[in-house]
Amino acid sequence: MVMFVDDEPEYKMGMHMYANPTHTNTRGNNMSLMDKLKKNSTIKESAMLSRSKFFNEKDMVTTAVPMVNVALSGSLDGGLTPGLTMWAGPSKHFKTAFSLLMAKAYMDKYPEAALLFYDSEFGTPIKYFETFGIDMDRVMHTPLTDIEQLKFDIMQQLQEVQRGDKLIIILDSIGNLASIKEVQDALDGKSVADMSRAKQVKSLFRMVTPHLNLKDIPMVVVNHTYKEIGMFPKDIVGGGTGSYYSADNIYILGRQQQKEGTEITGYNFIINVEKSRYVREKSKIPISVSFEGGIEKYSGLLDVALEGGFVTKPSNGWYAKVNRKTGEVGDKHRMADTLTAEFWSGLLEDEEFKTFVNEKYGIAYGSIMGETPVLETEED
Repeated sequence: MVMFVDDEPEYKMGMHMYANPTHTNTRGNNMSLMDKLKKNSTIKESAMLSRSKFFNEKDMVTTAVPMVNVALSGSLDGGLTPGLTMWAGPSKHFKTAFSLLMAKAYMDKYPEAALLFYDSEFGTPIKYFETFGIDMDRVMHTPLTDIEQLKFDIMQQLQEVQRGDKLIIILDSIGNLASIKEVQDALDGKSVADMSRAKQVKSLFRMVTPHLNLKDIPMVVVNHTYKEIGMFPKDIVGGGTGSYYSADNIYILGRQQQKEGTEITGYNFIINVEKSRYVREKSKIPISVSFEGGIEKYSGLLDVALEGGFVTKPSNGWYAKVNRKTGEVGDKHRMADTLTAEFWSGLLEDEEFKTFVNEKYGIAYGSIMGETPVLETEED
């Protein structure tokens, strides 16, 4: 706190003159430094961080599958957020289906929303959209032949979209897009390696990313993976570092066959969290898909509930919910019955269970370990 008397500052005991950044003086200069910064900025969206619309709580769109919400946000009640989300994996790993699941949730939440679907693989039949109940009159299907074509079109689209417009974008896929040079080399009969593709991919995402975040647009990208060379090879996301650095979330899908006897009835997928703003990296989240019913809505929950003691296994092949307050064990259920709304009724609304899931998968944000952040100070 500062008082100016005859041009000489007087200090309050124990207070530094810069302790209050909003102080004014009696010379008539009532504009604070923050006001000056705001006035002089050439970027109209500039604002005090506490009032910035870009740092308000992110819009989260909850999907119909609780453990997919956990993969996306670390929370059963969370879900899809604006920015770049990538599903990567080998062929036939349900990457497009997970993308459409997210698009369906977004379009249900916002009846005015549109889906901009960039298609380079032409492997998504109309039946896929019908299965997820997506209104195809709200889908703009844009076929692609090369990366440059995508870059020019998506930038034109994003330039015209305003913050508040409800748009979701799916690119299926970046892994299958050639560059113009690659195409031209083939036409010219050249077999040289294309060194320009990675640069074009990086350029694409470098330009797109700011628009997605500034305009609250979720973009879901399907990508391929390849195996790293070595004794213990791991899956590597294709497309170079451009897409990897720009993505908010990257999930690499693995799968195992689901069998009844010798007949394959579906797949047990593992969502490997490769990169996330919200979920602990290297987390593994199981999701089951059956050929008959598609994505098992409640799959993956049983493992978490067993670990947390919310469900017990009283005997081999049987499961029962546990009242954590009384220790009372409920009725026994077979595995198939744990995939029903009836079994999970109540538990999905249980705040203790939600907290357990969030603490298991979510990222904890805080100050330096061992120190308690001081949010407010008071004068004696």
